[in-house]
Amino acid sequence: MSSILDKMTNEVLSLPKNDRAKLAHELIVSLDDQIDSDVNTAWEKEINRRVKEIREGTAKGRPAEQILSEIKAKYQ
Repeated sequence: MSSILDKMTNEVLSLPKNDRAKLAHELIVSLDDQIDSDVNTAWEKEINRRVKEIREGTAKGRPAEQILSEIKAKYQ
């Protein structure tokens, strides 16, 4: 590593955990050359569909406790 990069790395590693996480996220996002605007549109459509189902009472849900219990059982 270059001396500037070494210096920056040492400074960044001394930041609080949340700040390091935010910086890591920003660095990863900066590596993505293309932003797919269709993805945002698709997510918006899906969210609206789910909200509509909930409001109409047609959504099929399960208690969060049940889901969390299943996840714990699967990964323990």
